[in-house]
Amino acid sequence: MALHSVCKEGELAPGDKKAIKVGKEDIIVFHLDDGYYATQARCTHLFKKMTKGKIIEGDKIQCPLHKASFDIRTGEVDKWANFPPGIQILNVVRAEKALKTYPVTIEAGEISVEVQELESA
Repeated sequence: MALHSVCKEGELAPGDKKAIKVGKEDIIVFHLDDGYYATQARCTHLFKKMTKGKIIEGDKIQCPLHKASFDIRTGEVDKWANFPPGIQILNVVRAEKALKTYPVTIEAGEISVEVQELESA
């Protein structure tokens, strides 16, 4: 695991998010009322980028494509893909899957995300 600096503490207001690439990982860093969190940047339903997803209910990210939503703190599924009507048929082959989350640390005003380094061959 390695720490990667992603932004300064004052860069994100509460309720904001920032997409960043860390190594080979696309990540979104969120500033919620109780701190900073990081998740993978692609929905686990059909892997749509969630950089344009909405933060709903203060602590969930909603995919802009099929409206699946996930708890930002834990990555757990809040609601699975449900838009447009009929998409649920696809859910038979695309079972619910949580978002990957990453530990976030703050030191000297610098926000860092811990990402596992891939071993080189």
